[in-house]
Amino acid sequence: SFSAHKLYGPKGVGALYINQQREVKLQSLFKGGRQEQGLRPGTLATHQIVGMGAAFALAQQEFVADNARIAHLSECLWQGINQVGEVYLNGDAVARAPSILNVAFAGVEAKTLLPALKDMAVATGSACHEGSGASSHVLRGIGLEARLLNSSIRFSLGRFTTQEEINFVVEKICGAVRILRKL
Repeated sequence: SFSAHKLYGPKGVGALYINQQREVKLQSLFKGGRQEQGLRPGTLATHQIVGMGAAFALAQQEFVADNARIAHLSECLWQGINQVGEVYLNGDAVARAPSILNVAFAGVEAKTLLPALKDMAVATGSACHEGSGASSHVLRGIGLEARLLNSSIRFSLGRFTTQEEINFVVEKICGAVRILRKL
């Protein structure tokens, strides 16, 4: 499945690739017309489809440069916040998406750190589990120590993230972690 907004395209449009060689039987979730081989009713939003295609084409053109720049910024973020000590990278240091940095700050619960980070796009879990209060099944699955499960925060970087923003985040995070650890 593809979602345009994940690549800076318009919200509300996506695509599903179905391998015709597999015996997958999809059923329509909606009643109505028989468009798209009976899978969905209604007229396609051409302007959104064109926007998705343009976003995907641009992403393909810029992929190598964007990935390298984002990987550099992610490394700067990691090196910067790692200065505060007892910070753990959740996941593999190399085999990971450069746009996501998930870390645990020993001795600091993520929910107490979040108010100090209100100017940043950070999260303590996936969007589908945000606010549930449960620790991440993914972090448990990779074997993260129980003491770090509620100390983990996910940073997301993207095409428009700047070095100045990374510097700001590092300063705010390190300051907040130092204060919270004293408490």
